[in-house]
Amino acid sequence: MSKTEERAGTAPNDVPQQGCATGPVAPPRVSARRRPGVLFLSLGLITAGLMALSACSSDGGSDSPAKQPSATSSSAHPSASPSADPQTASRKDVLATYSAFWDEQVKAYNQADIKGTDLKKYATKKALGQAMADVLVMQQAGTATKGAPTHRAEVTSLTLTGSIPKATVRDCLDISHWNTIKKKSGQVKPFPSAQPLRYITTAKAEKWGKQWLITEVTPDGKQTC
Repeated sequence: MSKTEERAGTAPNDVPQQGCATGPVAPPRVSARRRPGVLFLSLGLITAGLMALSACSSDGGSDSPAKQPSATSSSAHPSASPSADPQTASRKDVLATYSAFWDEQVKAYNQADIKGTDLKKYATKKALGQAMADVLVMQQAGTATKGAPTHRAEVTSLTLTGSIPKATVRDCLDISHWNTIKKKSGQVKPFPSAQPLRYITTAKAEKWGKQWLITEVTPDGKQTC
């Protein structure tokens, strides 16, 4: 299966109102302590002690150490902890992938190059194509990004049945501290006057083998948050 599909993209300062691009889219250890030996014991005391020990060991009373309950018997067979809920665990995995995807995408946009990033590890299909297209546009325009966006993401749908588990993430994306700059001078390009700085972004994710991957990212500049 192909890992990339093309999708048009724009830098953060150029997010359109309709289908607004994401701008750039993307445990105790007990130590035994030896008791100090008692010096200068008399022979009589040693003999008396041995006799007392012998008498105790021959006594079949209830105080015999063999009759004492084991201190570790209660933990010999610990009860099995309940397995994690598949839905909860999967939601955490999806959000972890979504966060990692954005970290790598921001890294790529800040240097205007996907080299040295793990973007392909977390994105495929349209999401990867979008990021690659954005990077190409920035290279041609001599621009890059500076800073990073913030997120308030949640998994709104999750399907674990079928051959490919799927999920949808809804994110309130804040790009107010993620600017487009001119790469040579470092000059910051102002945001367009009509550019929303916080808006809803929806992402699609699929689980391929054991790894969740972001397959598509759709910003919506008309849905502010």
